[in-house]
Amino acid sequence: MLETCLMAGKIMMESGAEIYRVEDTMNRIADAASQKKGISFATPTGIFMSVEGEHHLKLQPIPTRTINLEKVSLVNDLSREFAAHHISLEELNRSLKKLDRDTRFFPLWLQILAAGIVSGALMIIFGGSWIDFISTCIIGAIGFTIFYYTAEWLKVKFLAEFFASFIVGILAVFVVHVHLGVNLDKIIIGGVMPLVPGVPITNAVRDLLAGHLLSGMARGMEALLTSGAIGIGIAVVFRFFT
Repeated sequence: MLETCLMAGKIMMESGAEIYRVEDTMNRIADAASQKKGISFATPTGIFMSVEGEHHLKLQPIPTRTINLEKVSLVNDLSREFAAHHISLEELNRSLKKLDRDTRFFPLWLQILAAGIVSGALMIIFGGSWIDFISTCIIGAIGFTIFYYTAEWLKVKFLAEFFASFIVGILAVFVVHVHLGVNLDKIIIGGVMPLVPGVPITNAVRDLLAGHLLSGMARGMEALLTSGAIGIGIAVVFRFFT
């Protein structure tokens, strides 16, 4: 039972779920499985789980974190089915193991295409010109591709964001220099938008509002450092290439 609870919490935490949602899901599984109150404590880097009146405690480290809200939703659905006694604990355990092995990410080409469209659309929303739309879409797609492969190869936190934003800035300066773009600042804003940690910032605020001060501050600091890496990459471009 503890293994199943920790597996559910691990999948949700690695997929970008809020702390209170992770703890609530684990406690609901424990309550339905043992008829005793589940006691859980989750942080961005580890989860503790036990049951009221028991002396057993298990720990599950969280080595990596990403954003995959579909997996969060699927774990919630499985926990609700178990709480309603539609599936057994063994079936829940097998389903969670299968879900943990299945990454369920969209193909890379679709992620790159979406990043390009988001870059162009947000550039327009922030007051840019339609003349820069195509250039911004291309720059945003290239920046996201650089970020993806840098994160895969180097495995160094925050370096991928810095390098991707630096390339976005260089490409934006080049586009304006050869008269394929007009508004340098709007192109850069649109190009870096796929790199901005929107979900981590939102989760940090929600954790703080829910009273999870430790995890809220940790996630907020991680989002702040990510934003700082993006800003430094652009600042280097403005300092040496404009």
